[in-house]
Amino acid sequence: MGNRLSKIYTRTGDDGSTGLGDGSRVGKDSARVEAYGTVDEANSCIGLLLATDVPDDIRTLLTRIQHQLFDLGGELCIPGHAAIFDADIEALEAQLDHYNAGLPPLQEFILPGGGEAAARCHVARTVVRRAERATVALARLEPLRPQPVRYLNRLSDLLFVLARVLARASGHGETLWQHERRK
Repeated sequence: MGNRLSKIYTRTGDDGSTGLGDGSRVGKDSARVEAYGTVDEANSCIGLLLATDVPDDIRTLLTRIQHQLFDLGGELCIPGHAAIFDADIEALEAQLDHYNAGLPPLQEFILPGGGEAAARCHVARTVVRRAERATVALARLEPLRPQPVRYLNRLSDLLFVLARVLARASGHGETLWQHERRK
């Protein structure tokens, strides 16, 4: 494969438009650009999480997810393209079941935190939720397969569970929301 980015700036976006993967141009504020841009931001948050000390199994899982998020960004950037499939969602569900099995059931909400890795995982989770909302907004405007939304929904759930695992592994533990603190 040749160089994909031989020149970083092209000046073609100076008018507020950007090129999609199919060659068409849209506004940089379009719902499609918002969706794949937020997926890219989520991927960067996972990269920030991976810059901390995380267990090898979680590192391997998150790196695989980063590749899938690039695939998902491609699907959102190229109208009609399919890159995320039911098997990808089922794999997330299997990881969710695996990591959740060792956690105690929740009685209350958890405050984001629990050490650096867990806190970064919570940030990644919230950005994935925003990517999900942006993708739902896109699906209301243009035809979109259901798999991208389902993938993002499941991924945010997995990141929540991983944040719990990381908080416990770090020794910081979880801080439960004290909803009755004002009484």
